[in-house]
Amino acid sequence: MRRASVWILLACLLTPSLGLYRGENYREDLRIQPLRDGRVSTTFSFVTVLEGAVPRNPKALEQLDESQHYALFPLTLGQILREYAITELHLTLNAGKWNYDNWGHPHEAGVGTGAELWAWMGASEVTTVDERWSGLRNALSGLFCASLGSLDSRRTLSPTVAFPLSGSTPTFAPHELRHASLPSENVCTENLTPFLKLLPCKSRAGLAALLNPQKVFDADWHGMGIHVIWKEDAGVELKLTLQAVFNPVRTSAGKRRDWNLQSLFDRTIERSCPVANSSSVTVILPEEEDHKITPENATYVDGLAIYGLSSSSNFTIPLNIGMHWPSEHSFHYPLPPLTPVSPLSVKRTIHGTTQTRGVLSVSVTNNSPQEVSAGYLEMMPALLTLWMHTLKVEINSQLRSDLLSGLKYHPPSLQSNDRLSPSMLQAVLTIPPKTTLKISMEVNKAFLKYTEHPPDAMRGWDLPGAVFFPLPQLSHDICSSCDWERIYTPTLLVDLPTPDFSMPYNVIILSCTLMTLIFGSIFNLLTRKWVVVEIQE
Repeated sequence: MRRASVWILLACLLTPSLGLYRGENYREDLRIQPLRDGRVSTTFSFVTVLEGAVPRNPKALEQLDESQHYALFPLTLGQILREYAITELHLTLNAGKWNYDNWGHPHEAGVGTGAELWAWMGASEVTTVDERWSGLRNALSGLFCASLGSLDSRRTLSPTVAFPLSGSTPTFAPHELRHASLPSENVCTENLTPFLKLLPCKSRAGLAALLNPQKVFDADWHGMGIHVIWKEDAGVELKLTLQAVFNPVRTSAGKRRDWNLQSLFDRTIERSCPVANSSSVTVILPEEEDHKITPENATYVDGLAIYGLSSSSNFTIPLNIGMHWPSEHSFHYPLPPLTPVSPLSVKRTIHGTTQTRGVLSVSVTNNSPQEVSAGYLEMMPALLTLWMHTLKVEINSQLRSDLLSGLKYHPPSLQSNDRLSPSMLQAVLTIPPKTTLKISMEVNKAFLKYTEHPPDAMRGWDLPGAVFFPLPQLSHDICSSCDWERIYTPTLLVDLPTPDFSMPYNVIILSCTLMTLIFGSIFNLLTRKWVVVEIQE
């Protein structure tokens, strides 16, 4: 009788939860792509959709919010979105430099080094957008164990052209953008652990079980992303992504590029996630035909090998997908010169002989046979001052100012908290086919107070990378948005005028030495008594 009561109680507790699944769905996908330099690119995608949900109206923040009950959507993140009335959110944490020329464009465009956070929020008279932006940064910093609290007004801008809304726009209020980046942020296991806790099956089942921290953080490049988008016809969509580029040639004893799930992650797929509506692994097949993929019971569609992992699919346990090249004894790296995979190749440097002035140089190469129109964005902290009157646009050492248009520059401004805001430079570049365009301008380096320097002041300061983004197609002859997305340049390390922090310690040591000698001598003279001691024979 007691056992029956327990079963009835469990049924009553589970009944409302099962009903919540009607408004939520979850799907996961893994894309694996062998690259031409022997590396393997992997992209995990975990998507949870709240059907029919809408963002919170910021004008109703003073009112009590309706209760939020989730079965698949993570409650901790949902509370943050409702608390600060976030319409769209994007957070990326990356480590390494993405090689566009050899790896092409990533499946997720946000591959800038370090931490990048941007959000769209509705304006309200109850609380300002800046106040909610500050609360959002601190909440996400605690949730993901990252230094997002450092993304204050000294790093925050609103580049609306480069980072537009990805989803629908609510009509209850005009929206504003806040964007900030921290290139010096490091990604480690303490960021991956809360990331996995947001998944319905955590890391116990499904594709997330492959995420071995020791293997993921040993990759040549790795990064994770959290994207929240509202779509009017679908609802609120949460997309968690994790990308990594492995190098099997480096880890294999025979210098081969053969790979499988066991060699990449040191794990295999033991079981599927039971709450996933769909779960699949997609392998992008290389162009050469001398490769073999295992197991062979995949679905082949347009150069893709697709493995379904849902409970209704027919796959063996454990599943260890792999690819090998039987006729290849060892991998030979392709010899230069190599044709870049990306339509645009970008190089960005800062050079100079002094610690007070320098030159910022950006080279953009159009690898396509068509003219390309691209947006150019520089978000520079107040550490550097850009001099617009020295801006030059050159092709083959010849000035071509006609290739630059729509120039907008917002210099640093003093804020109410006595801090300088970052500067922002936006422009539109028209790059002829098979041509390299060079942009250069002089910069001034700031002279900071000694209290404003970091503990490792001699290392230098990290500057965020520039962003090149596609523009709406202007004509049929100009290729502006074909086959490419946002491109991030690598970060820069700038050497600012730095005081000699060893001088205080030298002064302290010298002063203490002198005080010891003087005090010891005077103390001996005052306390010791000099007498003649007769030695008896």
